Amino acid sequence: MHPNYKKLQELNKQAELGGGQKRIDRQHESGKLTARERIDLLLDPGTFVELDKFVTHRCSDFNMESQRIPGDGVVTGYGQVDGRLVYVFAQDFTVFGGSLSGAFAQKICKVMDLAMKVGAPVIGLNDSGGARIQEGVVSLAGYADIFYRNTRASGVIPQISAILGPCAGGAVYSPAITDFIFMVQDTSYMFITGPDVVKTVTSQDVTKQELGGSHVHGETSGVSHFDCVSEEECIVQIRELLSFVPSNNAEDAPYLPTGDDPMRRDAKLAEIIPEKPSKPYDMTEVINCVVDDGYFFEVQKDFAKNIIVGFARLDGHSVGIVANQPDHLSGVLDINASLKAARFVRFCDAFNIPIITLVDVPGFLPGVDQEYGGIIKHGAKLLYAYAEATVPKITLITRKAYGGAYDVMSSKHIGGDINLAYPTAEIAVMGPDGAVNIIFRNDLVAADDQDAKKAELVENYRDTFANPFKAAELGYIDEVIEPLDTRPRLIQSLHMLKNKRAENPPKKHGNIPL
Repeated sequence: MHPNYKKLQELNKQAELGGGQKRIDRQHESGKLTARERIDLLLDPGTFVELDKFVTHRCSDFNMESQRIPGDGVVTGYGQVDGRLVYVFAQDFTVFGGSLSGAFAQKICKVMDLAMKVGAPVIGLNDSGGARIQEGVVSLAGYADIFYRNTRASGVIPQISAILGPCAGGAVYSPAITDFIFMVQDTSYMFITGPDVVKTVTSQDVTKQELGGSHVHGETSGVSHFDCVSEEECIVQIRELLSFVPSNNAEDAPYLPTGDDPMRRDAKLAEIIPEKPSKPYDMTEVINCVVDDGYFFEVQKDFAKNIIVGFARLDGHSVGIVANQPDHLSGVLDINASLKAARFVRFCDAFNIPIITLVDVPGFLPGVDQEYGGIIKHGAKLLYAYAEATVPKITLITRKAYGGAYDVMSSKHIGGDINLAYPTAEIAVMGPDGAVNIIFRNDLVAADDQDAKKAELVENYRDTFANPFKAAELGYIDEVIEPLDTRPRLIQSLHMLKNKRAENPPKKHGNIPL
């Protein structure tokens, strides 16, 4: 046997052992899988093809020349998820703490470049201590090379990041540019500056989880999209997400045949919307009644709960759903809700996924904090995203659609293709109470019984203006439908818009209000 065959076997063994059995054991003891175990879970069995398995770093400072491990702390390659090509890189915490070197970055850049060439998603499994300090500016350059590719790939191929351990400092910006971020409870965290720096600068004592754990980014900052109980659940969720999205921006999302009748009329829909306009209800009940097999894959469910976003299927076709949630803050639009929905709308538009918008919105949230926080520009982001989107846009108003929020939520005026409403819809500049207080101020003051007079005026206003029929007369609503007909009408509209052609004016790019 030629000696190189033996060398090949030895190098394969070294690369697959990573930082060694002791460090692998330590990884398991901390509740984490290894890079290769994660890839095996993610990809269809037997489909992983590894690239750059024998790459090592080139650093000779700080005695690093004596510490070279094949692979250099990141496993890269390609494989399949449900038979579809994907590219993957998995940072290996057992090798130099998963720290990024110049060679490490070049491996990641190679799979990203290949993914762009062939039009396939990139999935990054992050578990790293950050830049490799021994390499100085070389490691910083490596991060910037990755950031540049993330930006170039944005809107061209889906990019998914799983944070499965530490992700700190400059390393966080690559996941931040990608389309979706998954985190795992108790074992993953993200932050720009760690607890020690925070304490030095601000004198605040905070743990890594309190500063940047999965709950923080899932509920408070909105940085992450999925908060998973375990790595296994995280990887199952990634595979599920991929089933709803196309491989690139030139393709359509996968079609999944369903036995759910497209003409199904669900009697429950007639009972969900309360008669009393101020009474809350759960919009997810409407969604579940309408979509294929009652299955809705919600995104960012713990952040800005007053708006719902996620994926579902209608007659086997993938759709993105944006819906106000009357069960939380009455479904009002605020800064966080606007950001959450705008980002989701832009993703769907980039990847040819039709957008279904369910509207029950009393307006924008008033308050000093909202105004100081920039609700004007943040609310405008949602408006901009809808107006810019050229995919099929179907809107259904279930109840309230007041003021500027009516305009923003994919109204006919900003490009909604098909706009429907239930008979319970109230479309007006403001709610009847507020309108009556302004319009009939003098009448109310002069009335002997102000409460009775106001009740009468409110009812008259609601009958005259706060209903869908005035908007339907003007052509702003295409059809007023019974709730039972929701699924058939949405599917019919979707099929009708299948070959929609629309382009925005030629330009380098718009200037979204950031």
